[in-house]
Amino acid sequence: MSRMPLYFCLLAIAVNTAMSTNSKAEEQSRPNIVVIFVDDLGYADIGPFGCTKYPTPHLDQMAAEGMRFTDFVVSSAVCSASRAALLTGCYHSRVGIHGALGPNSRIGIHADEVTLGELCQSQGYATACVGKWHLGDSPQFLPTANGFDEYFGLPYSNDMWPYHPANIARQEKDPSAPTLYPPLPLFKGTEIVDPAVSPEGQAQLTKQYTEYAVDFVRRHRDQPFLLYVPHSMVHVPLYASQDFLGKSGAGLFGDVMMEVDWSVGKILQVLRDEELDEQTLVVFTSDNGPWLSYGDHAGSAGELREGKGTMWEGGYRVPTVMRWPSQIPASSTCDKLASSIDLLPTIAKLIGAPLPEHVIDGKDIGPLLRGEPAAESPHEAFYCYYGNNELQAVRDERWKLVLPHRYRTLSGRPGGTDGKPVQYDTADAPLALYDLQEDPGETTDVRAEHADVEASLMLQAERARNSLGDRLQKRVGSEVRDVGRNDI
Repeated sequence: MSRMPLYFCLLAIAVNTAMSTNSKAEEQSRPNIVVIFVDDLGYADIGPFGCTKYPTPHLDQMAAEGMRFTDFVVSSAVCSASRAALLTGCYHSRVGIHGALGPNSRIGIHADEVTLGELCQSQGYATACVGKWHLGDSPQFLPTANGFDEYFGLPYSNDMWPYHPANIARQEKDPSAPTLYPPLPLFKGTEIVDPAVSPEGQAQLTKQYTEYAVDFVRRHRDQPFLLYVPHSMVHVPLYASQDFLGKSGAGLFGDVMMEVDWSVGKILQVLRDEELDEQTLVVFTSDNGPWLSYGDHAGSAGELREGKGTMWEGGYRVPTVMRWPSQIPASSTCDKLASSIDLLPTIAKLIGAPLPEHVIDGKDIGPLLRGEPAAESPHEAFYCYYGNNELQAVRDERWKLVLPHRYRTLSGRPGGTDGKPVQYDTADAPLALYDLQEDPGETTDVRAEHADVEASLMLQAERARNSLGDRLQKRVGSEVRDVGRNDI
């Protein structure tokens, strides 16, 4: 009997074993990705960024083991626009999503956009969105149609329900008046598992999101995964579970923040328990700054000017911590300009995924993450759009040119109490130049001393208007893509 068949059998087994081993090693070398995206969290609302009103021990530990980004900005200081930008790697203006989409919105994320979920799916990642989506609530706009295998959460903001203060006031005045908002649904996949979330149900959301996220990690410990956790809190109305009510000593906002911090701790703990710690990048950030009109139910932007709903620094600069023990230097700080739009291209590079064929605006910030000594911000300029595509400012790493526009402000007045907001004033912002390095609070206009900087940033503004448009100048951008539409 010939020995050759046996030889070839053994050779085939050896080759297959090697290929399997190499494949497994390659899979393990690709990091898991966890993105925790808190709603309306102000720049000064966590311990690593100076908060002392209530404890955030898990975020403190995350910063001690990772990197703080002190000049991390979002595309726009409002819910849907900010989420569209994070998930597509584009300015929200490029993908046509502005403001905050309401229930039964006729628009949403376009099917042709490549989301972070789809990018990761293309490389064999399991993907889940756990929390608030807010990119359209029609079936074609939901997470499961846009890159996420699993979805558990609310389709839009938790105040878009019949208990909204404006709706209650309206119906107290006229009980026959139609409701401003329908009941608030809770989704699991494409199924509505609670058609009318109650106040008691809202109090369980952070806990439920966390339990689902932890279970997802356990179920997918043996394959790479993307876990996107866009919390409903600390957007109003504020709710915390019984375990945290009254525990912070800083009112309901502090209680809610302690539960969000607890949630971070539970996610970090399951990564340790499942021995995934060294191969997982965890990003903690916010969609925009604090909703100041809600006063004691809102957070703080610290020394930064204004908050949510403006493109002053307090509106779009957000507290950000990233942790990856095997790659990110512990107890480090990055003061370079970076943005949520950079997450998609950075993660693409880390997992070996090709970038979308269409234009994106984000840049790879891997060198910043690794703390490379010569690493610089990849952004020559950053465009600050708000409202219905208004270009309100242009900045680089040091300088910010504020363009004339109207904005909302409390004019130094305190916000509301007990979940009821006060009305904003409207103010006019003149053309002004701020040195963010010396004056992050944007208090002193230095245009007169730096005409060359103004001229340079004005050229950048023209580039933005040419490509993305500017409603204030009635300009239509040449590179804006179609938004998704529900024509039913």
